[in-house]
Amino acid sequence: MNALRIAVADGMTITKRNALKIRRAPDLLGGVVMLPVVFVLLFTYVFGSMIELPGLSYGEYLLPGIFVMAIVTSAQITGYTLTLDLRKGIFDRFRTLPMSPSAVLTGQTAADLIMNVTSIATMAVVGLLVGWRVHSSPAEAALGFLMLLLFAYAFSWVTATVALALRTPEVFNNVATLLSFPVIFLSNAFVDSARLPGPLRVIAEWNPVSTLVQAARELFGNTSAAMPAPDAWPLRHAVPVSLLWPVVLLAVFAPLATRLYKRAVSR
Repeated sequence: MNALRIAVADGMTITKRNALKIRRAPDLLGGVVMLPVVFVLLFTYVFGSMIELPGLSYGEYLLPGIFVMAIVTSAQITGYTLTLDLRKGIFDRFRTLPMSPSAVLTGQTAADLIMNVTSIATMAVVGLLVGWRVHSSPAEAALGFLMLLLFAYAFSWVTATVALALRTPEVFNNVATLLSFPVIFLSNAFVDSARLPGPLRVIAEWNPVSTLVQAARELFGNTSAAMPAPDAWPLRHAVPVSLLWPVVLLAVFAPLATRLYKRAVSR
């Protein structure tokens, strides 16, 4: 019990350290927030007039997808920060301190969760300005935002694992960009996945991003009875599946990231 209390205290200390780093380097948060804002404005005002949805405005259809895009792209900050600390020898300094080995990763992912709260809040405000509205109950809307944050926290452990495996900021940025764009665009974030051709449609329907976007649309009330119901099993059970994904990601990648971190600091 005492070890757990020490680990939590050390994690909170690292969280504070990383949160201060974000405050002193606002370009990190600015980059995470501005890209989704640009996509909101671009798709709403440039492409929105060319995309018609039965019984639903494209702006309301789009915003849940932008929320998910924001948390996927912001999770890359976790990996980038870890690779920078590794290059600068920060891990070696931490190793000399009487602190829990897990504190570095829990503190980093917790700080990024704070950044995700800011990012999603900004997206919500921009969405309201361009016509997005929540048509569900307050409890359902709260569950929608909570679900997004849970997935964001779990996904940051995925990027932490990738970063600790690659170990350099340049390589991590290239790989993260190479992986994140297909994950985002081969989904239903911007268009109905049923419109995609054969194999791409199957990939999009079973993409966790598509499931999360569908769940967010349902919880925010951004759906229409005039639109055809999805056929794929994950999309028909989007909310419970989306709540299950963070559990699976944490169960797999939290131990793996911790193991890679211990290997990195032991060299």
